Amino acid sequence: MSSAKNPTRDRILKATWKLLESGEGSAVRMSDIAKAAQISRQALYLHFPNRAELLIATTKYLDEVYDVQARLAPTRAAKTGQERLAVWIDVWGNYIPKIYGVAKALMAMQDSDEEARGAWADRMAAMREGCAAAVGALAKDGTLNPDIAEKDATDLLWTLLSVRNWELLRQECGWSQDSYITMVTQLAQSALVKR
Repeated sequence: MSSAKNPTRDRILKATWKLLESGEGSAVRMSDIAKAAQISRQALYLHFPNRAELLIATTKYLDEVYDVQARLAPTRAAKTGQERLAVWIDVWGNYIPKIYGVAKALMAMQDSDEEARGAWADRMAAMREGCAAAVGALAKDGTLNPDIAEKDATDLLWTLLSVRNWELLRQECGWSQDSYITMVTQLAQSALVKR
């Protein structure tokens, strides 16, 4: 059910997004969300029977708002494995700043909140699929580094592109977004592409 066709659902998702980004973290309860969306708790549960579904839906709502399918189109249109790798890093790396507030909240909550852990795992599994597709394109071209297995290459790329690494490099080390994309692309190519 698209949120554009259901204004109550849209309000719920926007309220959840705002509460997560506000830094409330695990303090965000269903009652908090209902209050912020200006609906009853019963109405909230009619749309989302549990908090886990709501958290997952909120992360997918960000994908809808930021039109992730349009963002991913260039990765799918890439003609070579090396092009797909570079485009994937650019697309995902530049998407992280958009979702960072919610991502940070879910990461902070995941150790003590099973529902948040599930929502974060769901989104990271989707991101991993993008990494696997980029590595698979290298393998198909015959340009994957022969010293690394495809699964290991996917693991490496997935880890390299983690939100935590972006956070460390951008926030702790002070890298610009352009430097982050450039350096991560160079590092991934160096590790994954056959010389």
